[in-house]
Order: sequence, then structure tokens, then C-alpha cells
Amino acid sequence: MMNSTENGQQNPESNVARSADGQENDRQILRALEVIHEPRSSNPVRRDASSYLDQVRSQDDAPYRGYFFSIDKSHPSIVRHFGLSLLEYAIRHRWSDYTREQSAALQDWAVKLAQSVSEQDPLFIRNKIAQLWVEIAKRSWALEWMDMDELLVQIWGGSIVLKELVLVILETLSDDSFGREEIMSSLRGTELNRACVEIFTPAHVLTENFPARDTSVNVRYGDEGWLMRISDFLSWTTNHSQANNDLNSCTVTTLTALRSVLGWAILGALTSTHCVQRICEAVLNPNERVQLAAIETLLVLYNRHRYSDDDVRNLVRPMFESATVEAFKKVYERSLVDVTDVDPDKYLLSKKFSEVVHNIGRFLDERPLLFAEHTDIAPFLDLLMTILHHQSLHVTIPIVHLWAKLLCSEHIGDTPPLMTHIAALLEVCSQRLLRYDALPSDSRMPSIIFLNEDVDTMPERHAFLGNYARFCNQIVQSIVAKQPFDALHYILSQADQVLDNLYQDEAVFNVRTYNKTTAPSLRLDAQFSVVEAALKGYVKWLNQHKSAQIESQQVSMNVDLQEWCTRLMGRSFEDPAVKQRIIQLMIEFGIGPLKHNSGFTLKVFNFTIETRAAAHPDATAYNESIKDLQVFCVHQLQRLAIRFANDLITKYEYVEQKIAEFCDACGLDETDRNRCSSILFIIVQRAVGLNDAQREEHLQRFLQPIVQKWQNEQLTNYLSTFQGFRDLLGLTDLQQYLISRKVNEIYEWAQQPLDAEGRELQSRIQNASDQLPLRSTRTFLSVGISTGSRDDFYAKVDGTKSSLEGLASSVRASLRTVRETSYRLLLSMSALGKEIYMYDNFAESLAKALFSESCALSAHQNLMLIDTIYPVIVHCPSIRRSQFVAPMLAAMFTQLDQKVSTEWASIEERKVAAASAEEGLTEEMRDESVLRQLTYTSVMMVVQLMDPNKNHDTEGGNHTTTQPRLEGAAVDASLRTFILETPEVLKPLILFCTHALGMHDTRSCGFITRVLRSIIPEFNGSTSLDADVREFISTEVFKQCITSLHDPYFVDTQSDLASLIASILLQYGERTATPRQVLLSLPDMTADKVDHALLQLMRPQISQKQQRAVVLKFLENLRGVSISEQGRISKVVPKNARSALQEQYMTVDMEPHAKKEPSPELGGVAAMFG
Repeated sequence: MMNSTENGQQNPESNVARSADGQENDRQILRALEVIHEPRSSNPVRRDASSYLDQVRSQDDAPYRGYFFSIDKSHPSIVRHFGLSLLEYAIRHRWSDYTREQSAALQDWAVKLAQSVSEQDPLFIRNKIAQLWVEIAKRSWALEWMDMDELLVQIWGGSIVLKELVLVILETLSDDSFGREEIMSSLRGTELNRACVEIFTPAHVLTENFPARDTSVNVRYGDEGWLMRISDFLSWTTNHSQANNDLNSCTVTTLTALRSVLGWAILGALTSTHCVQRICEAVLNPNERVQLAAIETLLVLYNRHRYSDDDVRNLVRPMFESATVEAFKKVYERSLVDVTDVDPDKYLLSKKFSEVVHNIGRFLDERPLLFAEHTDIAPFLDLLMTILHHQSLHVTIPIVHLWAKLLCSEHIGDTPPLMTHIAALLEVCSQRLLRYDALPSDSRMPSIIFLNEDVDTMPERHAFLGNYARFCNQIVQSIVAKQPFDALHYILSQADQVLDNLYQDEAVFNVRTYNKTTAPSLRLDAQFSVVEAALKGYVKWLNQHKSAQIESQQVSMNVDLQEWCTRLMGRSFEDPAVKQRIIQLMIEFGIGPLKHNSGFTLKVFNFTIETRAAAHPDATAYNESIKDLQVFCVHQLQRLAIRFANDLITKYEYVEQKIAEFCDACGLDETDRNRCSSILFIIVQRAVGLNDAQREEHLQRFLQPIVQKWQNEQLTNYLSTFQGFRDLLGLTDLQQYLISRKVNEIYEWAQQPLDAEGRELQSRIQNASDQLPLRSTRTFLSVGISTGSRDDFYAKVDGTKSSLEGLASSVRASLRTVRETSYRLLLSMSALGKEIYMYDNFAESLAKALFSESCALSAHQNLMLIDTIYPVIVHCPSIRRSQFVAPMLAAMFTQLDQKVSTEWASIEERKVAAASAEEGLTEEMRDESVLRQLTYTSVMMVVQLMDPNKNHDTEGGNHTTTQPRLEGAAVDASLRTFILETPEVLKPLILFCTHALGMHDTRSCGFITRVLRSIIPEFNGSTSLDADVREFISTEVFKQCITSLHDPYFVDTQSDLASLIASILLQYGERTATPRQVLLSLPDMTADKVDHALLQLMRPQISQKQQRAVVLKFLENLRGVSISEQGRISKVVPKNARSALQEQYMTVDMEPHAKKEPSPELGGVAAMFG
């Protein structure tokens, strides 16, 4: 331990005259540091030196030595930094072991180090000293250390460098107290938050807002508070930076400190300290770093919620003043970049600027009455349109999003300033509804170049483009809903212009060079998307306006719409993709505003079924597009049949004749003919004009041939044995053929051509599966489902059809088709009612067939199995859960646990082997990606089953509708309750959850911790099941939590794991000694330490955040730490890190008008002050 003077204070100067041993130790430390930083040192020598320095920091005199090294500026910077790291280790890891006098000595050293900072000190030394100050403050400020604020004010009165040091201290203290979940800050609860509010807020603001607050403990110095000091200093640096460019860096530091505070500071204090005015002055600074820092600071401020009316008047409305808007517009224009030479700093400024404008503009939607009379919003809307014309989708998406909100606003949406921009908005949306994902990634279109700069992964790209298109659609819908007739005529005239000039300046259409995604087809698709959005807006308007005058206008408009459609259907195009897009649009007219016009319905039906294209030899891509057109036509005809069965039943014989002609003309195979027949099936099934006898007569005509196929005695014999099934699929001779050709000695099957026998065998296998009536059965049970289009994978398969690999592909395809069609057939049957669930012993046989060998399937096949079979399980009526759900779920989780656990173990082994052999991990990465998806899907299935806020109760086999549980509603029949009360299901489920805690997938681990936390309270009773589950959780789950906490991979999930550990200790700690015994078995763990942690956890009114902090602090020596936390590198937030809003734009299920959760603001300030 540290040695102290008689009065208990450490005298640092006494260590200058060090003993011979001490001096020798110092020399060894210096030599070790030299070795580590010497580029020519070998790795073994460098490791030995690092190990020695790690031992030094654990020695009792390490703090002395740390201060000795760091205070002496004659030492090299690396030595001083090492000295500071020794002090940091002592504070962070040994603080609780020190006496009050020893802690005071460390505090005194930190103050002296801060006071000694000069301009000659490297920045990393200054930042490290600031970190030491904050680490001590988190432990003793407002407890023993009461004059910290006074000391900071004294240092603030020094040089610019000292001011910057204070700013870094304040920023770090604010971030650790409010901005992130930091262990020591969490343990202090609201004490640090309250103290921060005290020293930052001007005294008069505190008095006005909290007149009854407790002032018995005074931690502040002076009345102005740090917000005022920082604001004034920002004003000074901004005004003087043009004459002294070095001040720009200081201005950035000031803005960064202010940014850390604006997320929680009392908004009234920002008004009284003129913070926003000073930040806006910094925005106008010509230095790009200063501009970006200022914009990011405004972003934090205007991203906050809980603005009072006065706050909006004082902090938001001034941003709409014409002078402010004009100045901001100039800043934006200076940030524009050349797409051929993107300046990353300027481009980032454009994106951040756009987001700030969005956050300011949202107040027009959320608090419109405060702007109605006193604010001219026209200049602000002009600024929105200026930004909207940027070629980057990332820059413009916040603005598109904002326009979508404003146009939907009840108070703002119809105002003249908005209406003046309608034509421009329609033009922009027409351009931006282009299918960018259909363009090649190397396109030279500016929007694609910017998109490649902003998005790394295809899922994010698809989600982002989907959100962008949705906002554009909403804008068009809102405009048409406000001005339906003028807007619709304008949009249709624009579509006519596109159609008239579709192939202008384009090469003559050539089937041999055909490409589905040509510029004309994409332009047409974008314009038609605008028309479709307009139709939805028009229908919305119709639904909201009902009167005689409106009806007459509607009749006139509908006539115009029908005439326009007739002209469009009369146009002739060679491109199958264009034909397909026209059909799609006509269907939208038919099921939209013209849905009551039976004549138009029949016209669209005829147009769809008569649209064809002739195949051409040597035009593969064109012919494939024709096939896609045929499939698409059938699907659209099914949509018509579903919507207009009553109209089409009156023309049934005509429809039947047209379908027969279509099948013959297109040369459809049996599968596609069945799909066409399903159109008639739908009409008969849904038409209300038929009586039951007529309906049954018609339906029997469709179903009887399928029933006869299943009742065929030969088919029954084939399916009764494995040998028969193998014969049915044409696989009988496969093994002998492969052996005779010695395929095990052939490395590259794709290069080995098939001989005549092989080609004959392949043909038999490809045709044999048609003997099974699976597809036709499923077609009539799930009509309306499209098979979709072919992708690039099949193009690759085509190239190897005549090779040995082609034969193998045929075998795999045959088995896969049977398996996957059977899955979907089960799903379709489960949706028809409860009958499938009523057969005795059916579930056991089905579970065995589905899951007994599922581990042998690939991860991708298991993924498909879960996706299709899980709904079958959930559809089960409550009364049959014991007979059906129990054996199915038990088998599923048993096999799933084995499959996923085994695959993760294999992945980790292959990673190690590949890394040691210095090989690429491409294959492993692909396999891991599929496995990660399987893991996540499995975990989400558990979440759906076990979410306590979901009600899965179903009767009669109807589709499950997931709803929030109603207060007081009986939930005894819920699926969650059934699982919790059924040991044969619960045990494999919890075992899977336990193993999932250790699988290297952060999302899955996080979700599983929440599921287990919801389960834990359910087993606090005294039944044998309660005891068994409680002991399993207290041992296996508890151990796995600690193991994962120790794994550096789970650094970002440690809060979730700590919450689960805390839940186990709190819920079960008094009922079983097992968790305590597990803790005592850990290395270097004592009973006193365990009991002390348990007492802290069981304190009354302890928050979940504090519970997590107690666990993480208690297990500090066991938990994995990131490299930055180890102190080896600084944790730096990337310059282009996405904001929360930008992350939402990358999310598939983003809701544009969803209420955001309140930001982590002060929130309960009043409660904190009593």
C-alpha cells in the first residue's frame, strides 16, 4: 500500500531521493518502454517487456512511480504517459482499497498535474490528465471532494491550453454521467447527474425552475455556471479565430464540450446563456472543422424532445428567421462537392446539415400552432427545396422525410407556402422513384456514386432505398389527396410525355442484346410508380369526401382515367418488361379508383391474358423475360379473380375459354397450367352468386383429379417404403453409376462431361418428381402465390447442366423440391382449419419426419424448415396443444440446439485452422453468415413464443394475430403459459437459450438475455418444476452468462448479460445458495466480496442501471474488455459514424411517423432535486 506522512498526506517530493533499488526499478521500466517502442525489437522481447510493465502497475508503489514519471517534464512523453497510466490503474482498480488519506493524495496529484499543463505538453498527455481527473471525480466528487468546481474555475482563469483542459474534463464528465452507461457513474446513481446540473446551470435558472431544491450540499462555485462560461468563451474564440487560425482548434474543442451537455441541459439555461446564438455564429465560421463541430452540436440540441412552448419560441422559432435561413443556405452551398472528386469533410457537412434542417423542421409538424401566426416559413421551405435538389440520396432523405411529414400535417399541410412547391416536389419524386437497386454498382450516375460512398452492405442499401421510395410515394399521395384533379391530370400528362419519348435517342430494340433493366424501362417504372402513388392519394381523397358534388366530379375523373388507360393499353411495346409494367399499372387502376367499373375489369382481364411475346432463338435473356411475363400475368389474373370474383363469375365460360387459349398459346407445362386453373378455382370459391351445390360441383372438377392422383395404388406403394420412394424419384441406379465412374477421384465435377448413361439418368431424375402431385396440391391450397423470377444462380447452373456437377445438381434439386414443397403444403393445410390437428399420433410422426434427421440438412435448409413449420405450430388450436405443439416444439428445439451448437463449434475451429494456415476465410465467412441468420431466426422464434406481452391463443385453427395482452384478460391458454407449464418443451427450449448465450452473434445473445429475464420470475414457486428450472438457471445459465461476460466478443452485450446475472441473483438468491456457490468458485473470489456485492444488489430502490453496474464492477477482473478499455488505443468515434436518424433510414421496418422514445435527457430533474 502507499506510504503516507504523519498527517496522512503523501509527500511526492520525498520520493525524488529514491533508494538504489527504486532507481534501478525506474531504469528497468525505462528500458522496457524503449524496447516496446523500438521498431527493431523482436516480438518475444516486446512481449516480455509488456509483461514486466503489467506487473509494475500492480505494485504498491506504482502510484508514486506514476506521479514521479508524469510530473517530471524532462522525461520523454512515452514515459510520462506510462506514469499517467499507472495512476489511472490505481484509481480505476484499487481505489476501494485505499484509505481516505491515500485517496486524497491521488486527488492532490491529479490536481497538480492539471495545474502544470502547458502548451508544450502533447495533446495525448493533456487528455490523459483530464481522464485522471474525471476518474477521481466519478468516485469522490460531491462526497469527499467538494471544491472541484472551484479548482476548475481557477484553472479556467489560466492560459488557452488550460481552458482546453477544463473543457475536456467537463466533456468527459458529462459523457460519463449522462451519455453512456459507465460503471462508476451508474453506481453513483443520480448524485453525479445532480452535481453536473448544479455546476453547469446558471444559479438564477436553477432557482426559477427548482425553487425548493436541496442546497445543503454545495458543489458549485460562482453564479454563472459552466454553460455561461463556455458560451462566452465560444463567442470569443469564434470572433478572434479569423485573425488567429490556431484558435479554430480551440473552437472545435469548445463546441465538442458544449455538444456533450446539450443533450441533457435545462433548455431554459440555453436561452439565458445565448448558447444557440453563439453556436450559429460558429456555423458561419469559414473553417470546415468548426462548421462541422457547430452543426453536430445543433444536431444534438434539436434532436431532443420535451420542448416546452417557451423553449420552442426561444430556441426553435429564431432558426426560421429569414436572415438565419439565408446565412445557413450559404453555409450549405459552400459544402457542395463535385461527385467526381468527393471531399469527405465537405460531404459529411452536407449530410449533417440536412439532418439539422430536418430536426428543426419537424417542429412545424409537431408544434404547428406555435408557428401559425408569428413565423414566415417560406424562406425555410425554400431552403428545403434547395437541399432537395442535391444529387446524393443520403443528403436529401431527411428532407424528403420532412416533406412527407409536413404535407400530412393537419395545420401546415394546406398552407400557401407549402402549396407553391407542389409542382417541384412532384418533379423531384418522379426522378427519385427510379429503381436505383436495378442499376449496376459501377454506374456513373451521381446518385449511385454517392450511394456507394454511403452504404456498405446490400441489406442496408435495399432498406435505405425502400425508405426513400416510401417517402416519395407519401409525398405524391399527400399532394393528390389535397388537389386530386389538377394533380392527377398533371401526373398523367407527365406519364404521356415519358411514353411518347421512351426510346428517344436509344438504339433500335434488339432481342439478342436484350437487358431487362434498360434506361427506358427504368424511366417508365419510375413514372408509373408516381401514377400508382397518385391513385392511392386519389382513393384516399374519395374516402374522405362524400357528397353529390363530389360524386359528379368523381364520375368525370373516372371517365378521364379510363380513357387514359385505354390509350395506354392500345400502345405497342416489344420489351416484355415494359409490357409487364403496363399490366401492373392497369391492375392498380382496376382494383383502385375504377374498381366499381365491371366493364373496365373485363377489359383489363382481356388485356392481361392476351399480352404475349414470341420467343426468339439465341435470345436467352429475352426468352427468360417472356417466361417471367407469363408467370406475372397469371399472378395478376389471380389478383383480379380474388378482387372481382362476382363480376367474373358472370362471364365464367368466357374466362375459362380465354385461360385455355392462354395455356395453349404459351405452351405451359402442367405446373403452370395448374396455376392458371387456380384462377377459375378462386372465382368459384369466392363468388357470392353461387349456391353451395353449384360451388361444390365446380370445385370438385378441380380437386378430383388431384385426389385421384393421391389415391393411385401405385403411388401409395411407392411411398410406403424408402426403396419405393427412391424408385419414384428415379434414384435407384444413381449409386451404382457414381461408383462405376469413380466420381470420388474427380476433383472438379463441373469439368467432367456426362456420358450417354449419365444424361439418361439425369433426365429420369428431372422428370420423376412430376409423378408426385405435391405441386398441384399446393397450388390449389395456396392460390395467389407467385413463384417469382429466376436469378443469376440459375444462369450459373445452366452452364454445368451437361456435366457431372449438373447430375449432382439435379439430384439435389429433386430432393429439395419434394422437401420444400411438402413444408409449404403443411403450412397451407394448417391455414384451412383445425382438422389437420385432430388426428391422433399425427404430431409424433410428423415431428420424427421433420426433425429426426434435420441436423444432416444444411444451415440454409434448417432456416427454411423453421420459417415454414413454425406457423404450423402456432396455428394449432389451444385444445390440441398437448397433443400437437408439445412433441413438435420438443423435437424442434432438441435438434435445433444440436445443429446450431455444432455448427458454431465447427465455424470456430475452421477459423482457427484457416488463420494458422494464413488462408482466406471467404468460405467460412459465407457459411458463418448463413449460420448467423439461422441462429437469429431461431432466437426470434423463441422471442415470439415467450414474449410475455403477446397473446398466441387461437381457436379453430385461424391464423394467429399477435396482440398486446389486455389488462385482466385470461391468458391461461396462451402459448407462452403452455410452454412454461410443459417440461418436455420447456427444458429443450431453455437448454437452447443457454447455449445461444455463448454463440458469437451479438443480436441473438441480447434477445436471449431478455427472454431469460422474463422467464426467471415464473419459477420462484415451490413446485418440483420450479425447483428444477431454478437450479438449472442458477447453475448452467448463470455459468454461461459469466463465461460470455469473460469473452471479449461480447463486450457490447455486457450490459444485457449483467442484467441477466443480476436478475438471477435477485430472484433466486434467497431461495437457493447455488448462485452464491458458483460465484465463490470463481478465481480470486472471497465470501466477503460476494456478500458485499449481494448486499449492494439488494438495496431498496436500486435501479436496473445500478444493478448492472454492481455486477460489472464485481466481476471486473473476469469480464472481457475491448482494446480501448485496456488502454492500448484510444476509443475514437469514426468521423462518419451514423446518427440515430441515419440508422433508422437503414432499417427495413422504419416507421416514418412513429413516436420516438424520449432521448436520455435529464428527464426527472425535478425528482433529482427533491
